[in-house]
Amino acid sequence: MSYLQLAYLHLATVLPALVIGAVLFINRKGTWNHKFLGKLYMILMLLTGLVTLFMPAKAGPTLLGHFGFIHLFSLLVFYSVPSAYLAVRNNNMEAHRGEMIGLFVGGILIAGALAFSPGRLLNTWLFTYIIS
Repeated sequence: MSYLQLAYLHLATVLPALVIGAVLFINRKGTWNHKFLGKLYMILMLLTGLVTLFMPAKAGPTLLGHFGFIHLFSLLVFYSVPSAYLAVRNNNMEAHRGEMIGLFVGGILIAGALAFSPGRLLNTWLFTYIIS
């Protein structure tokens, strides 16, 4: 699969996760809707993290010619999602809340902001196709 195909697949998983994550933060917790959307959000985030592992770093230093600092957010996802799931299963809502906030802020907001850094694909799209 080409880098561009992976980028589209990544956007297809992370953009719905962004919207669902925002809805989950705003709406009432513990409802059937929250639980359903939360499971969907976790699946989308795991898929997002998996897809990004196949995308080589295009900016900055790399490890093994493939992994860059941005891949640390994939590790955040693979830690936070199971931790949050186990926390809620064990009725530890404080830990669940902390994992979910960390996942949303780190895995979506910060990683998303970094995706617009110079040399990154979204930066190129933004300044080549949208702004110009």
